[in-house]
Amino acid sequence: MQTDQPEDSNRSANADIHAVGARRREFLGDVLSVALARAFAPSATLLMGGCAAARLTDAPFRFAAVAVDTRDALIVPPGYRAQVIFRWGDAVGIPGNMPAYRTDASNSAAEQAAQAGMHHDGMHFYPLGPERALLVMNHEYTDEGLLHTDGHKVQTPEKVAKSQAAHGVSVIEIERGPAGWQMVRPSRYARRITARTPMDVSGPAAGHAMLKTALDPTGRRILGTYNNCGSGMTPWGTYLTSEENFAFYFRAPEKPDAHQTRWGVRQQPFFAWGEHDERFDLRAHPNELNRFGWVVEIDPLDPQSTPVKRTALGRAAREGATTVLTQDGRAVVYMGEDARFEYIYKFVSRDPMRPGGAAANRTLLDHGTLYVARFDADGRGVWLPLVQGRGPLTAANGFADQGEVVVKSRQASDLLGGTKMDRPEWIAVDPHSGWVYCTLTNNSSRGKEGFAATDAVNPRSDNVMGHIVRWKEGADFDAQTFEWNLLVLAGDPANTRAEAKGNIKGDMFACPDGLAFDARGVLWVQTDTHASQMYKGELERIGNNQMLACNPRTGEFRRFMTGPVNCEVTGAVMTPDCRTLFVNIQHPGEFPGDRADPANPTRFSAWPDGHGRPRSATVAISRADGGIVGE
Repeated sequence: MQTDQPEDSNRSANADIHAVGARRREFLGDVLSVALARAFAPSATLLMGGCAAARLTDAPFRFAAVAVDTRDALIVPPGYRAQVIFRWGDAVGIPGNMPAYRTDASNSAAEQAAQAGMHHDGMHFYPLGPERALLVMNHEYTDEGLLHTDGHKVQTPEKVAKSQAAHGVSVIEIERGPAGWQMVRPSRYARRITARTPMDVSGPAAGHAMLKTALDPTGRRILGTYNNCGSGMTPWGTYLTSEENFAFYFRAPEKPDAHQTRWGVRQQPFFAWGEHDERFDLRAHPNELNRFGWVVEIDPLDPQSTPVKRTALGRAAREGATTVLTQDGRAVVYMGEDARFEYIYKFVSRDPMRPGGAAANRTLLDHGTLYVARFDADGRGVWLPLVQGRGPLTAANGFADQGEVVVKSRQASDLLGGTKMDRPEWIAVDPHSGWVYCTLTNNSSRGKEGFAATDAVNPRSDNVMGHIVRWKEGADFDAQTFEWNLLVLAGDPANTRAEAKGNIKGDMFACPDGLAFDARGVLWVQTDTHASQMYKGELERIGNNQMLACNPRTGEFRRFMTGPVNCEVTGAVMTPDCRTLFVNIQHPGEFPGDRADPANPTRFSAWPDGHGRPRSATVAISRADGGIVGE
């Protein structure tokens, strides 16, 4: 994340909780495994290695917990090794186009478009065979102080083009050998998708008047994706990437209108793209804002395919998109919106998944129902449908059709009375119990004057520590009601303020963000305390950001890894045999203001190379004896 989201653009009057007064299938894990095998057979089954059958018990974890740490290093338990395999600036492996990384950041925009982008984030693993796979990952944003030789103070068209090329998604091929996982270069699958890659638009907003611009009068062809944060892997073998803080890139008009304000348009944007790319100047192209904030579907196995923005899933400062299947095979996509006082959503497809992978399911996410969550004080909840014509979502209230509903998902959720949350981030589904988990990173504005009060699901004022909520649907994932509870309140028990102590069973942590289950049912939790908050106040003893293993059956948290100084730990994904855990280290050495000093780029970190500019990177963690990770 770039910031702790200081703005609160949700000024709706709906309460944060509403005081109103079939047992889950235990074979969900088998369904997910079958879906994976269906998409990649026989390669997925070759990699399983019995891991999916090794369900978690109540026994404590056996690995030795890593201590809190503040060193500029990546620390894993004894008996484990961490191998850096893909850094910012590394060539992705496009045949005939593999420019080398330049330590002085003098590479061009064209070179950057064939290299790893900045700030690795969400990531997924796609088996190609017993020892080969694709990794697909997001590059969320850029540190302009590191990206350019002379920093960010003077902007040029070439610098903007390079910044846009450092955003987006990478597809790389990897292979496991005696020395561990290594990149395969060149690779016919290698690909970079950037803020200038052409995208198709599908669903109810395709061709809508609110998406039409002078540069695209059809409203059906969008240039690029950026600020790609969380991700998802579909059972039919595609990759979902989410556009998060898209509003930070636009040059605002002198007086933003109510729609622009609700979506967080700033008078002083964080990026200067609007100065040299007219698309990002809202004074000239006000509808360009509506063309971002979507979930984008990518087929990683077809490097010639065109990414598609799936508008039926709604528009938001989206964190991720986690997909599961109902008992009759329909897709359910869970999504959080990482901003203060925003919402949790799910989408239920109209049709079931069909055999045949991506080609057979090209329109599956274009038809269905979008819902926003309401968490009630009695431990129950309701999914409220965002459907034009139902309840208050009428033309009289500004929703003339379903396209307008999905473009204005925030305003629709305001009217419906969704629960305003403390920055809902990653969502993960337990493959054995069917419980759905969501991290709520923090919200220091909660309960303060002029902001929303505490409630049952967001129970702490000045919530600097964050928490994790979980819910279980009714008869199936398409249910419109659910039960919920809080897994944990993060914190430090040594703090004096009650709201910052937490109730953790095991190792302390703060600001949970990344979230992933492995096939056994271990919940991997990653943290994202911002550099401006670290090592001081109530977070003083927390140390560097970290990753923990959680046993949802017992509530035990055990610290598995700590990252280098001022990084975010993100993007956890386990191989199906549970013998390698891939993790992304984002923005090591981040400056408190999110922009490094080009004259002193290593002030906080020189990870992973030990010299030169710090570089976000993908790390493969494994046991020295080749055993299952995290036992």
